[in-house]
Amino acid sequence: MINQTGLNPEQARAASTFNGPLLILAGAGSGKTSALTCRIANLIASGVPARGILAITFTNKAAREMRERVDALAGTDASDAWIMTFHACCARILRHDIEKMGYKRAFSIYDDDDQTSVVKDILKRRNLDDKVYTVREIRGTLSDIKNKLLSPSEWLEKGEADPRRRTICELMIEYEKRLRESNALDFDDLLIRTLELFAEHPPVLESYQRRFSYIHVDEYQDTNAAQYQMIRLLAARGGNICVVGDDDQSIYGWRGADIRNILDFEKDFPQTQVIKLERNYRSTQNILDAANQVIARNSSRKDKTLWTDRGEGDKLVLFKAFDEKAEAAWVCDRIRMLRQSGVPYGDMASLYRVNAQSRVLEEMLVRAGIPYRVYGGPRFYDRKEVRDIVAYLRVLVNPADDVSLRRIVNTPRRAIGDATVSELVRYSQENGTSLFTSLLEPHDQLASRARKSVLDFGNDLLDMITRVEGIGVGEAVSMVIEKFGLRAQYEKDNTEESRDRLSNIDEFVGAAKEFGEKVEGATLESYLENIALVTDLDSMREGPGAVTLMTLHSAKGLEFGSVFLVGMEQGLFPSNRSLQDLSRLEEERRLCYVGFTRAKDRLYLSYAEQRMLYNQTQHSLPSQFLEEIPMRVVEEGVKTKRVPMGNPDVKTREQLASNKGLRAAPNPKETGRVGALNIPGVHRGYSPSAARAFAEQAAAMMLFKPGDRVLHKKFGEGNVVELKGTGTDSRVRIEFAAYGVKEFVSSMAPIVKVSE
Repeated sequence: MINQTGLNPEQARAASTFNGPLLILAGAGSGKTSALTCRIANLIASGVPARGILAITFTNKAAREMRERVDALAGTDASDAWIMTFHACCARILRHDIEKMGYKRAFSIYDDDDQTSVVKDILKRRNLDDKVYTVREIRGTLSDIKNKLLSPSEWLEKGEADPRRRTICELMIEYEKRLRESNALDFDDLLIRTLELFAEHPPVLESYQRRFSYIHVDEYQDTNAAQYQMIRLLAARGGNICVVGDDDQSIYGWRGADIRNILDFEKDFPQTQVIKLERNYRSTQNILDAANQVIARNSSRKDKTLWTDRGEGDKLVLFKAFDEKAEAAWVCDRIRMLRQSGVPYGDMASLYRVNAQSRVLEEMLVRAGIPYRVYGGPRFYDRKEVRDIVAYLRVLVNPADDVSLRRIVNTPRRAIGDATVSELVRYSQENGTSLFTSLLEPHDQLASRARKSVLDFGNDLLDMITRVEGIGVGEAVSMVIEKFGLRAQYEKDNTEESRDRLSNIDEFVGAAKEFGEKVEGATLESYLENIALVTDLDSMREGPGAVTLMTLHSAKGLEFGSVFLVGMEQGLFPSNRSLQDLSRLEEERRLCYVGFTRAKDRLYLSYAEQRMLYNQTQHSLPSQFLEEIPMRVVEEGVKTKRVPMGNPDVKTREQLASNKGLRAAPNPKETGRVGALNIPGVHRGYSPSAARAFAEQAAAMMLFKPGDRVLHKKFGEGNVVELKGTGTDSRVRIEFAAYGVKEFVSSMAPIVKVSE
């Protein structure tokens, strides 16, 4: 055995349990990688040949980290151990034996662009409209049916009789034929062809079953049907399989992951030993108690309770905002306070349910001069569908902008191909004219169809330049989107990606309308200038670190000292779609659990009474997840009389023997369901009458002074900057991050002091 100093008793047990099936239920932040790498090193130290060990992960980064740790721990050559991703493992198997299936070993692996090219060519040769049969839909359907281990024909049989569905099936069959003719596989094929190889050639499967006497799978809760079958086949002979995962962090059901794989592991492999890693090394106990209480409401889960010896730590802070701008301003204000106390920007993150929520956050961070980066996806104004709209607007404002014009000349597609664009560029350069001029006066060397398309597009742009003059910014943006089909190109796609793009377009329209309504004398030119300011972050990135913005899905596996989880509203998080489906709701709750457990020291939660999202104003109730948090872990906001609601502080479960007397999470069965309208501990506004009485008393006592932090019912928190007058005639000027400086009569303003 290697030196296991530093492992807790459960980790050490997991690292030294070798024979038979083993399920390691590893809660968030419980040190699963340490246990898994020590187990592999122990196997090698005990005499198991490295070539007999297989360890599967989901990302190259995780595989590299595991490889480095094993090499450091083993103290001997462990290079023969297979430590890699599912796809890398399958590619290695296929390189050796794919000839048995009629392929050559030197097969190509097609990436997304390659797949797109194949599908486009098939559509073209069949004279099918790619707006009706979109590339995204075909590729998405292909991936989905492969991961469900279905052929195109089986997929067709399982659906309703539909001519369109039959056409899509024929396209997928043609796609598979093209790839085989090209001696190529796509990423999904790597798994599928490996399973076919094992099924059609049992000796190949037996050879790998004999080779891998010990099999490990990390993040087992994220496996799909194909990955599950592959692991079951490889482990069928020896039975020494160790899977590590956390059913409470299964959040990828929408892309094929099946939580039943981990929940039913003991049924699939009788005599399974189960080891729970419940000691958390990341978060404080207050954060863990909130996470434990929320996730305990799920029925489809393995019972476990996270605990820590880090102490209770700071309580959670819950903020009720009037709208999304006040929420973003509050986040910026708290970020500034944390930074002033010595917390680096790089140790802070704001998490949200959908990408479109980042827009207001980004704009407010820019105004506040706070550096940030968007993780797991482009910034809002850098997303393709948004950049396309911006490019159209730039051309309308400045027709000489050739860069923007080249971006939109065939977006959406309008029969102006690359060859035509190249000819237009050459002609304009030779004649010293702009590309826009070439659109209006296409020369005769262009083919007749291309010439007509070019001329039509040029005239459409010219017409739009005239039409947007003198109208509102929001109306102009909507007109451009409608005229050039920027929204319509995604409406026919029934995919997660297309829905996300449509949501971002709606969010952009909402932002443009808001700018036009709030900014005096707003024009398209001033709006584009505003966008340029929001996206010009090069100088900010040179500073020491940046606040991270990301979706909750992107945050899995990461950690930050301070986490802001925004948009905790019913219908947004949990999403509207999940409210009618118990399994989806439970996945949303797991997503909430993942969000909570990203925080090490401080967790801030916020929701808005109303939110402009997707170009619609929504009036919302607080998320049901908020009312599932125990009251005792939430910081009281401004002291005021309120009716206690939410989960009260209740008797806890029987304390774990190993937690040194630390508080375990409350049993959800001991608490009743409560109303969602009044959440305990929330930093909230007050009723007008109560606030007025408080303000009159404050004015009489000269309670306010410059520098005080105050709370306004609508505008949120702000700083007192000036006092005027005395007594009941006094006035107070307050600076709010989202709304600027406002002046109030002290005796009438619905404001209360938060702190000095």
